Amino acid sequence: MAAHRRPRKRPLGGSTARTAATIALAGAASAAGFDGTGHADPRLTPTQAQARVTELYEEAEVATEKYNGAEEEADTAQERLDDLRDEAARRTALLESAREELGAMAAARYRGGGLDPAWQLALSGDPDRYLAEAAYAERLETRQASNVTRVRKHLRGLEQLQDAAHTELATLRSRQTELRRHKTTITAKLGEARRLLARTRAVERAERDRAGGTRSTSPSTASSPPQRPSGPSPAAPSAVPAPNSRTSAAITYAYSKLGSPYVWGATGPDAFDCSGLVQAAYRSAGVSLPRTTYAQIDVGRRVPRSQLLPGDLVFFYSGISHVGIYVGNGRMIHAPNPSAPVRVAPLDEMPFAGASRVV
Repeated sequence: MAAHRRPRKRPLGGSTARTAATIALAGAASAAGFDGTGHADPRLTPTQAQARVTELYEEAEVATEKYNGAEEEADTAQERLDDLRDEAARRTALLESAREELGAMAAARYRGGGLDPAWQLALSGDPDRYLAEAAYAERLETRQASNVTRVRKHLRGLEQLQDAAHTELATLRSRQTELRRHKTTITAKLGEARRLLARTRAVERAERDRAGGTRSTSPSTASSPPQRPSGPSPAAPSAVPAPNSRTSAAITYAYSKLGSPYVWGATGPDAFDCSGLVQAAYRSAGVSLPRTTYAQIDVGRRVPRSQLLPGDLVFFYSGISHVGIYVGNGRMIHAPNPSAPVRVAPLDEMPFAGASRVV
């Protein structure tokens, strides 16, 4: 390893790059999703199709949380690897310095060698000076032995650092493989959902045309992606007071993001997935939360549904794959899925799994 390293590169870090990449990928999946080559059964009724789309979104969200977790672990492994490389560079410099000093001592000893010390004393024209130089040489011998020990210590330390770096590199590569696998799963699920929606709308349009009907001017399943039932979506914070200033700040942030698009892997400021919205909201209030739903549910203390307060995190599905922020009156703010933006919704629109009070 070289003593000086180039500035470290963080290909996996950076929320801006991550959001841009996920938006681009979502767009690519959307473009591919309307080619009419999906695996959906054309005999599905609109209700069945909508149920299948909801199921696909849930499966994609499970993969999204796994992606988020693998990305967080990859970032951590990259940081540890960078730190190990920095430490290895520092120790390499120390090792080279110790080796140079040891080499200089060895050369000086070689130049002063030759006669036995007793003969040197006998033949010396200045015995007192010789004895003083001999004492100095003895001290050099002790220092040389100490330098040898120091060099060996640095060598052992470098070997240990190299072993640790190899381990972190293997961890990083493993997490990168996980990221690619989960990304493939997410893209496939979202693409299948979009193809199913496109095919269902085409079938409904054909049926209306055959029946001689006209399109309704109001939104319908045929003209817009199906969404889970939603409660009222106020533009202002709930009248239910938050228990403290930090939860109030988190809720205010979440309300300010109503209408923002859902993008898997995104943590804001303009797009979010479910756990990304929760993390960003509490970050704005000075509270650090983990990245995934699986980790967020273990923060703070669990609370039963009957004791929910505004600001509590509410989780859904048996796999704890979705999260929102409770705002009172049986409602929450969450980022649902790619078919719907950040919005206020009733807790009952998904199977409730638990809640946590983080502050």
